[in-house]
Amino acid sequence: MRIGFIGLGIMGKPMVRNLLKAGYEVIAYDIVKENLSEMEREGAKAGKSPKDIAEQCSHIITMLPNSPHVITVVLGENGVLEGAAPGTILADMSSIAPLASQEIGKACREKGVKMLDAPVSGGEPKAIDGTLSIMAGGEKEVFDAMYDTFMVMGSTAVLCGDLGAGNTTKLANQIIVALNIAAVSEAFMLSTKAGVDPIRVFDAIKGGLAGSTVLNAKVPMITEGNFKPGFKVDLHIKDLNNALDTAHGVGSPMPLTSMVLDILQYLHANDCGGNDHSAIAKYYEMLAGTEIRKSEQ
Repeated sequence: MRIGFIGLGIMGKPMVRNLLKAGYEVIAYDIVKENLSEMEREGAKAGKSPKDIAEQCSHIITMLPNSPHVITVVLGENGVLEGAAPGTILADMSSIAPLASQEIGKACREKGVKMLDAPVSGGEPKAIDGTLSIMAGGEKEVFDAMYDTFMVMGSTAVLCGDLGAGNTTKLANQIIVALNIAAVSEAFMLSTKAGVDPIRVFDAIKGGLAGSTVLNAKVPMITEGNFKPGFKVDLHIKDLNNALDTAHGVGSPMPLTSMVLDILQYLHANDCGGNDHSAIAKYYEMLAGTEIRKSEQ
């Protein structure tokens, strides 16, 4: 099968690599020429524009930073809808606002294009090893048509409801991840200030009720002072802003999310926006004047 893939950032590039490994023909596009050239060297073909991609592919994946980027790529000049034939499937795997997904989906329906919102969880490590969690919204027959392709990039793919449900589910995921990292940071600062080696704390609690994927992934990064981005602080700010906007629209209380968003905004203001979201620990380190690091012993 030929897949059009638009968006070759931290997540998009490894997703394309897994499609290529599985034998898919991929025609890719990105506004960053270096990213596109890198994927060409690894076997993808280069498209000239989103419109050009849509003219060549009946199945298109977008993986972009936020709602305005997807709107531009799909609805804008030389966008996907200018080149897509009726029956084309568009799977937007970006993490955007649910209302934006529905707006884009309405324009797609008017052109006869079938759309899924299908954001992912797992960050760069799981994009690399093809074990992303994919949460989708849209029609079942469209989801079924993309399922095998999704499973090349992920370990699970779940249809959560109508269009927009995928991104609503992703917002729930991002709330839990952000609050979990904050809880981990707070707890490990406590142990550090009390003189207990954080690695011993990690080894002691990871098998119990406090154990989690977040704990396993982020504590080693924090204790090594490694904040190389798998998922950037600035992107998590975007997601939590979308979560708050959605929550305000439906009347859902979000006091804890608002607090963690303030922490992330503080990090952004202190030149940490490009760090991994595990840098929430840096906020605690700044306040406490102490770093959460493994013992040298």
